[in-house]
Amino acid sequence: MNIRWFARLAAAALVLVLLTAAAPKAGGKDKLIMGTSPDYPPYESIDAQGGGRVVGLDVDIARSIADKLGYELEISGMDFNGLIAALQAKRVDFVMSAMSVTEERKQNVAFTDSYYIARNTIVSLKDKPYASLEELAGKRVGAQLGSVQDEVLSGLSQVSDKVRLNKISDLIQEIKAGRLDAAIIEDAVAAGMTGANPDLSFTMIDPAPGDQGYAIAFPKGSPLLAQFNEQLAVMKANGELQAIIDKWFGTVSKSAKEDRGFLDFTVLDGYVGYILRGVSVTLLFSLVSALGGLVWGTVLTLFKISEIRPLKWFSTVYTSVFRGTPLLLQLAILYFATPQLIGYDISPLMAAGLAFGLNSAAYLSETIRGGLMAVDKGQREAAMALGLSYGTTMTHILFPQAIKNILPALVNELVALVKESSLVSVIGVADLMRRASVVQAETFRAFEPLLLVGAIYYVLVLALASCARLLERRLRVSD
Repeated sequence: MNIRWFARLAAAALVLVLLTAAAPKAGGKDKLIMGTSPDYPPYESIDAQGGGRVVGLDVDIARSIADKLGYELEISGMDFNGLIAALQAKRVDFVMSAMSVTEERKQNVAFTDSYYIARNTIVSLKDKPYASLEELAGKRVGAQLGSVQDEVLSGLSQVSDKVRLNKISDLIQEIKAGRLDAAIIEDAVAAGMTGANPDLSFTMIDPAPGDQGYAIAFPKGSPLLAQFNEQLAVMKANGELQAIIDKWFGTVSKSAKEDRGFLDFTVLDGYVGYILRGVSVTLLFSLVSALGGLVWGTVLTLFKISEIRPLKWFSTVYTSVFRGTPLLLQLAILYFATPQLIGYDISPLMAAGLAFGLNSAAYLSETIRGGLMAVDKGQREAAMALGLSYGTTMTHILFPQAIKNILPALVNELVALVKESSLVSVIGVADLMRRASVVQAETFRAFEPLLLVGAIYYVLVLALASCARLLERRLRVSD
């Protein structure tokens, strides 16, 4: 086996990702990037049955304003609690995601005039309704992390346990599982969720004092703020804004109107193809990360076994840092900090590939070093006796044997990368888990898409393990 094969394959995969990430963008107009969390219908959700476009009330308003101002609108999806960070990191030009105007947010961003004022509700099991916030004393109550409902929850001093989750669908499942007594959710979303889950009900609560409604967030000092305010005023005056609101409110997805049982896979009709398209993203990202990690891990291994102290120190510190901090933290830092530090707008897929590759290299460097140590010393001494150079000895004699020794460990690393790839959904990469979350949000059902994605992950891991066993048997033929 020649180690160059791995390097060539990794280089080809990395080039593919770089070309994908740097693909030219269509259209000749100036572009505005809108940050949103597309799991909050009817404000914004992904039309999984219609090609995967982000649609909703907020999208229609933003697109109308962008058209009037002569911009092309691009939508960047991510978790709600990462929107303000993305705006501050200049990853997006503005944020529009049913975001309420609060004094705390005003300290970091500038808001337009409000375009809609919603009301909060208490969602609970139908046989355990709550008529007011006071009745939640001593109960376990949840809200979406970073939302205005989260602030309402923070003000409930008598609540026994406050739970903050990233997605509304997760809160609904916690109520149905009995781990939450209630959740505070906005009215339009609550109507959709309770429509799809007949065992749930919701109660409207009084609007909070000083509620300023939903608005569009811009970086402070943005010249676009005044232009958007001007267009919002025009849309309010000519009735266009109300027409968009009427279009989306009261429209609950077809699946939400049907009374389904505990488990009904027919809810996935029309969504299976959308979820399966995530397989290619998951595999591409995992393979690139694994190959990049193998190449960089090999370099780190050479540093560790070299006689040059600075290289040994560098590889030791590198391994310690990357093994000693959470992978999710490394991913978030790479994705959000890169534009701020060097001004490069790194794509989510590239950030994910780099983060996972760098992290994997730290672990693989130790694995490869162990494989090299397992090769009989006589091999190196024989090579030296024959007058072979260091490079020839490593690439043609030691590394091929080391790779064969550690092949099971390499496969385990690849399997781990495939499973851990679900972390990239937090920065909007449309992998399998992200697509399952989209289907959850659109159908208001959680178990069915999660079970389907779980089955796909299991099949992928089985296929990788089978390929590894086949490769291992072929390598052992010469033993």
